[in-house]
Amino acid sequence: MPALRIIGGEKGGIIINAPANLPVRPTTDRAKESLFNILHNHFNLDTVCALDLFSGTGNMAYEFASRGALKVVSVDINFNCYNFIKQSKIKQDFDKLEVLKADVFKYLQKCEDSFDIIFADAPYNLPRISEIPNLVLAKNMLKQGGWLIVEHGSELDLSKHARIREVRKYGQSTFSIFV
Repeated sequence: MPALRIIGGEKGGIIINAPANLPVRPTTDRAKESLFNILHNHFNLDTVCALDLFSGTGNMAYEFASRGALKVVSVDINFNCYNFIKQSKIKQDFDKLEVLKADVFKYLQKCEDSFDIIFADAPYNLPRISEIPNLVLAKNMLKQGGWLIVEHGSELDLSKHARIREVRKYGQSTFSIFV
């Protein structure tokens, strides 16, 4: 697995080496940098609460934490991913990062919190990806003006959803942004 690089914020430039055995496909640096440029133009990232679903290596959660988010919640069901994110949190001193080991769909059903930004990067072959926007939006998990960003394979089209804001494609990956 390639090393993860935190792009911006207080920990920008730090390299995090994830174990090769994690069942993940981290968001590429190019796509992550483009997404955070978009987010930076719409949010003051040091005032947001962010939720990273299907967190994997914690790549996106670290980026939010490095940029001073008030709170970052990382959710992944895989025990090795969960442990790796917990260890990275301690090593990088991300005190506002909360790491949860949970099934994302069960977490979404039970979650009572609301967030400014919710990022969901499920495995591209997960058949339930298209359910995520409805689950999040029906529970009003987004704060006023908040965004849900679903990263998915470019062959999946979520652009017909009533609350789609925009779609950005980066090679085989697509970010569908919902409001």
